[in-house]
Amino acid sequence: MINKKKKRLKRASRTRYKIKKSNNKILVINKTLRHLYAQIIFYENDSKVLVSASTLEKKIKKKIFYTKNKKTACIIGKIIAKRAINKGIKKISFDRSGFKYHGCILSLAESARRNGLIF
Repeated sequence: MINKKKKRLKRASRTRYKIKKSNNKILVINKTLRHLYAQIIFYENDSKVLVSASTLEKKIKKKIFYTKNKKTACIIGKIIAKRAINKGIKKISFDRSGFKYHGCILSLAESARRNGLIF
């Protein structure tokens, strides 16, 4: 019997395979029961994290009360977009890691788009 986590990981691997073939920089989202993580990764010969933001950072912890809700996701999206633009990254591919495009994932993506990332 296949459980929810295995289905999500299968969806994630399927989309990652397609995104890697496109040779773009990738905005990867991961969420746990308590925290949100966003990283922009470039796969060339070796995967390399170019920019990251998460609810574990001290600067972000000061701005938020809850670590995993839509408001926090908007803040993470805004920060990851600003950091990416400062590094010269504008066009990316979006990898939601098999999670539904709903709630925190949707808020983070919309916030990143509003702040200048193109995907």
